[in-house]
Amino acid sequence: MIAVLGSGVWGLTIARVLIKNNQKVSIWSHSESEINNIKKTGQQKNISVKDVVDDFIFDLDLKNIVTNADIIIFAMASPYVREIANKIKSYINNNTIIVILTKGIEKETLFTMSQIVEDELKTETNKNIAIVSLSGPTIAYEVAKDMPTTILSACKDLDIAKKIQDIFMNENFRVYTNQDIDCVELCAALKNIYALTCGIAVGLGFGDNTKAAIITRGLTEMIRLGTAMGYYVKTFYGLAGLGDLCVTCMSDNSRNNTCGKLIGKGLSVDEAIKEVGMVVEGINCLPAAYKLKQKFNVDMPICEGMYEVIYNNKTPLEILNKLMSREKKEE
Repeated sequence: MIAVLGSGVWGLTIARVLIKNNQKVSIWSHSESEINNIKKTGQQKNISVKDVVDDFIFDLDLKNIVTNADIIIFAMASPYVREIANKIKSYINNNTIIVILTKGIEKETLFTMSQIVEDELKTETNKNIAIVSLSGPTIAYEVAKDMPTTILSACKDLDIAKKIQDIFMNENFRVYTNQDIDCVELCAALKNIYALTCGIAVGLGFGDNTKAAIITRGLTEMIRLGTAMGYYVKTFYGLAGLGDLCVTCMSDNSRNNTCGKLIGKGLSVDEAIKEVGMVVEGINCLPAAYKLKQKFNVDMPICEGMYEVIYNNKTPLEILNKLMSREKKEE
């Protein structure tokens, strides 16, 4: 049994992939009304799962859903990962594989999502638990439409990464493996900041030149921080880095990009988040990214500028002018 914790668009989309792969899937939601709505409509936001919704097993009881699960998938928003991990730690099996779909960095500890889960779950009785991060350029709407997609199964134990690869991979969903899980998750969190930035640029009326500049210089900032933290440069140029950065910055189906557009058009941050109607992980990630930039003494002007816009009420144009008028330098 595979348990998906979270019935949002990405959790449901991944659950559909697994059902198509002939896996038995149960889905936990904290909301009975949300479950009833999915059962009735076969949809969640713009994601349709009508073709498989009758195969889902829904449950409101966390203990019940994780007790007999061989694989547990974390698909909730980042602020809830630690709470949910803490709640299930007494019920999971010793050899359970945890798969992380959530992207972000915890503001207080600067832990990635897998580090949070490990911190909560890996006790003496649960010491054999393996943690995998599933990450890459995967807009849920396109995956749910069976459009060709690639993703990364990242785990320190390559055999576990390959096991997850086998379970998830099909003719439309190609899975690669990687052992650099901490770097993969850093990429997954940071790229949302630059997608937010791209959205703001579009909202202000700027074009492809500006977006290309943000993507390119954003990748540079990600590499600066990652290498300062001891990670491999190669990972940043792969699916979890450049791939996910590009799609999140460019796609109209990216919630971070969409939220940025609304801010660029003049909405307040709170108004933009409300309009998007989903968690905007780029905003959640900014405080932690800003702390990491300071901790490792890394130059990240776009990240810093976005922090000023979101948390210190600076205007996007004010930050743009500051970025464009910085001292001259080599690439």
